[in-house]
Amino acid sequence: MRVDLLSREYPPDVYGGAGVHLEYLARELRALVDVRVHCFGGPRDEPGVTGYPDPPGLAGANAALRTMGVDLEMAAGCSGTDVVHSHTWYANLAGHTAKLLYGVPHVVTSHSLEPLRPWKAEQLGGGYALSSWCERTAIEAADAVIAVSAGMKADVLRAYPSVDPDKVHVVYNGIDTEQYSPDPGTDVLQRLGIDPDRPSVVYVGRITRQKGLPYLLRAARGLPPDTQLVLLAGAPDTPEIAAEVTALAGELRATRSGVVWVQEMLPKREVIQVLTHATLFVCPSIYEPMGIVNLEAMACRTAVVATATGGIPEVVADRETGLLVPIEQLTDGSGTPLDEARFVADLAGAMTALLEDPARAAELGRAGRRRAVEHFSWAAVADRTVAIYQSVT
Repeated sequence: MRVDLLSREYPPDVYGGAGVHLEYLARELRALVDVRVHCFGGPRDEPGVTGYPDPPGLAGANAALRTMGVDLEMAAGCSGTDVVHSHTWYANLAGHTAKLLYGVPHVVTSHSLEPLRPWKAEQLGGGYALSSWCERTAIEAADAVIAVSAGMKADVLRAYPSVDPDKVHVVYNGIDTEQYSPDPGTDVLQRLGIDPDRPSVVYVGRITRQKGLPYLLRAARGLPPDTQLVLLAGAPDTPEIAAEVTALAGELRATRSGVVWVQEMLPKREVIQVLTHATLFVCPSIYEPMGIVNLEAMACRTAVVATATGGIPEVVADRETGLLVPIEQLTDGSGTPLDEARFVADLAGAMTALLEDPARAAELGRAGRRRAVEHFSWAAVADRTVAIYQSVT
C-alpha cells in the first residue's frame, strides 16, 4: 500500500505539534507501508520527501491563497497513491483534490479546527474564510477523520455536525521516550543563562492566541521571587500579539530577575535539557486538541501544570503527573476565559504549589515519565493509523 502524507510542516521546517507528529508518524509508517511525504518549502534530501515552494504566480498574494496554490501542486504529485492523508487545513485541500482526481480515499488528521481559532482572522484577514472552507470541505468529504484526542473528536462533531461519528477515530499523538529522556547535562543551561540551582518554570511554544502566553506572563507576577521563568517562545502569529508579549515580558523583567526568553527555535537536544532541569513545565493554552509538548515534558521527568481544556486532561493526569488548572470559557469559539483574573490566579496558584513543594513536583515528574512510556508510543500510533487506512481501501 502506498500512502502519501500531506503537510505544511516537515523536518527541518517544524514549528508546531503537527510537524512533530508528521516526523515520527512517517518514521514508524515506513516499516509498514510505502510512504511518500509532500510538504511545504524547499527541496528535501530525504528519499520519498518532496518540498513545494509557493507558486511564483502567487507571490504577494494572501497567505491562504498561496497555501491553496501549493496544495494543488501537492495534489498533482500524489499520482499513483492508494491513500492520501492530510494534516491541518494547510494541506487539507491537497488531500481533497487528490481524492477527487485519482479516486482514492482521503484520511484527515485533525490537529486543530478553524472554527475554534477565530483569532486567526487577525493573521489571515479574508484568508480565514478560505482556510475555513478548505478545512470544512475536506473534513465533510473525508473517508476517515483521525482526532488526536476524545476532546478533539467531540469538537469535530460539534463544528461539523454532518460528519458521520463512525468516521471519526481517536488516535493519540505519541512520544519517542528514548529521544525524549532526562538529560543531566548543564551546558545548554549555562549558555542560555539559566541557573540550575534556582527553581524554574518552563514554557515551550509558539506565540499565538491559543497557547495562552499572556496569561502565563500575568500569572508569573505572583510566583515566589527566586523562581526563574524560561520562555522558549517564538514565531508570533501577528505583530499585535508579538507586541503584547514583549510588553508583558518587559514589565515582568522590571520587577524580578530570572526571566529568560529564547525567541529562536532550539534543537531538540537543547530543549530536552531545559525541560529536564525545570521544576515544572507550564502549558497555559486556551485551545489545545492534545498538546504534544506536555508529553515531551513528561518524558523528561518534569511535572506539568496545564489548562484543563481540550485533550490535555487525557494526557496530563491531574494530581498524578501534574496539576490541571480549571477554566470556564466563552462558547464563541475563541476559548477566552469567562473570568480571566480567576484563570490567571488559579494558574499562579498551581505553579506556586509545586514550586513550594519540589519533592511533590519531582514525584509527579517521575509518574509522568512512566505514563509517557507506558501509554504513548509512536509504534502504536502507526499500527492504529494503518488499520484506518485498511478500513477505507
